[in-house]
Amino acid sequence: MTSQTKDSENHTKGNYAFVSLGCPKNTVDSERMLGLLQLDGYQLVGDPTDADFVVVNTCGFIEQARRESYGAIDEMIALKNEGVIKGVVVSGCLAERQKEELLEERPEIDSLVGVFGREEVTKIADRLLGDLEEQRTVFHPAPVRALPDTDRLRITPPHLAYLKISEGCDRLCTFCDIPRMRGKHATKPIEQVIIEANQLANDGVRELNIVAQDTTYYGIDLYGEPRLAELIEEIDSLVGIDWVRLLYFYPMYITDRLIEAIAKSRKVIPYIDMPLQHINDAMLKRMSRRVNRGQTEDIINRLRAGIPGLTLRTTFITGFPGETDEQFEELLEFVKETKFERIGVFTYSFEEYTPSSRFKGHIPEEVKLERQQRLMEAQREVVFERNTSLLGATIRAIIDRPHPQQQDVWIGRTKADAPDIDCLLFVTSPEREFQPGEITDIQIVASSGYDLSGIPA
Repeated sequence: MTSQTKDSENHTKGNYAFVSLGCPKNTVDSERMLGLLQLDGYQLVGDPTDADFVVVNTCGFIEQARRESYGAIDEMIALKNEGVIKGVVVSGCLAERQKEELLEERPEIDSLVGVFGREEVTKIADRLLGDLEEQRTVFHPAPVRALPDTDRLRITPPHLAYLKISEGCDRLCTFCDIPRMRGKHATKPIEQVIIEANQLANDGVRELNIVAQDTTYYGIDLYGEPRLAELIEEIDSLVGIDWVRLLYFYPMYITDRLIEAIAKSRKVIPYIDMPLQHINDAMLKRMSRRVNRGQTEDIINRLRAGIPGLTLRTTFITGFPGETDEQFEELLEFVKETKFERIGVFTYSFEEYTPSSRFKGHIPEEVKLERQQRLMEAQREVVFERNTSLLGATIRAIIDRPHPQQQDVWIGRTKADAPDIDCLLFVTSPEREFQPGEITDIQIVASSGYDLSGIPA
């Protein structure tokens, strides 16, 4: 089917498909581009074979993510070569990371849009369908202020959304390439955040997930001091939002004022995602994390003492260059003793542009994986013990969707579980039909591995 035929049938400028990869922050960028395309008269279709062109919003964070991005790009290029679609647009972090090199690797790509070129996606589409090839790349420097994320066409379930409060990062951890792709930290003004949060609430969102590269740094570049506590207090007055979840806490700038604001909030749930990466002082220094073990333990103690019922989620890296057996054993014992409610463990990913790529003492892949497995085994015992303690208890949960294969069973999450990251709650309810986004009391009756099962209380 030709582009002109599709246009006449749908009364649009053209049909397009969209592939969104990577983290929730990238999801927000995707939704902004989708919204811009919709406002400009383009029609989103679910099947790429029904599209005139496809936008692939990529992730470039680590090697595994880049492989997935390249796979999606190649799949769309194959459709173009077969004459099924007219063009392929590649955006996001991989585009920003590789720049023109990506065009050399994949000359069939029609346009590259960097992270901060997303606002021009409609111009790219116009040029593509108008057979204008005078500009194939759109790259802009990182802005001083985070770009607005209004008028999004959301791809998350209707009742939950991600709200990006800043862009970029000033941390310069030695293993991370994000500052090169996303620039320096840029705070979104409180007033703009509230405008976007209200827009999401009016769109039916009940669970708001706050994201940034570094949430606790929020406000320092704009106001001269961290202002996350003030933002939380403003968000607490929103109408329609029931749960607010805080993600990506860097273990600095966690003040008593911030802890108090979280504890007193009616909407911010007691869940904090605070990536630590390691606990050994020498490893933390090599990673340029700017906190040591003593400071880390103090932060954890203050958070748990100040926020009742806190779920603390963290992530660690195994096999960082130079990590000795003794340093790993210290991390393993720390995980066993601290009993984090949720953790994720990643093996070190070699990133050629980062300082750690030039470090000595790179660890064999099998050692990285063995250490990752041992950490996860230690954490498994913690989670299973916690799940057993919840049997018979009544807890608050949000319902996400009906089970796709089991009748009268619904899939939801507790306050301790972030979407697409943590555990699931399976609710059996023959008499009562739930609506996605409904928040209700559930009695826990069983556990299976990491997940829980329950019935309406």
